Amino acid sequence: MKLDEIDRRILRALQRDARIQNVDLARAVGLTPSPCLRRVRLLEQAGVIRRYVAVLDPAQVGAGLSLFVRVWLKAQDVETIDSFIAAVERIPEIVDCYIMLGDCDFLLRVVAADLDDYRRIQAAHLGRLPGVQNLKTEVPSQTVKQSHALPLR
Repeated sequence: MKLDEIDRRILRALQRDARIQNVDLARAVGLTPSPCLRRVRLLEQAGVIRRYVAVLDPAQVGAGLSLFVRVWLKAQDVETIDSFIAAVERIPEIVDCYIMLGDCDFLLRVVAADLDDYRRIQAAHLGRLPGVQNLKTEVPSQTVKQSHALPLR
């Protein structure tokens, strides 16, 4: 789907507040409500808008600590990678998982209440992931920027 400037304005507004009423969204992007709603539906149907979510305060829900875990696998064959990914998908504390090019094979972002909670997650889950040769945990000292909004050019 080719996005025009009105689509981008709609998407920017929805990234700021997905609960915005259609009449307010239409006003903000310079449309009347009916064509605005039609465009939103087209963006949803095309998969540009995948879903709507609530962005939670991590500390308020016992997940105030984010840690990054670099993972090296014993092998890079399809079976090892697929079983690792399947296991990762079952662990709710792993909120992001990336296959990496470079030094490590995967990068995980894990959330926990605190370091003791992370140690529990590490012992119960991360240390038991299939095919893992080595894990290295990176502990950030401060979050400088965290955004869920994508840049729209």
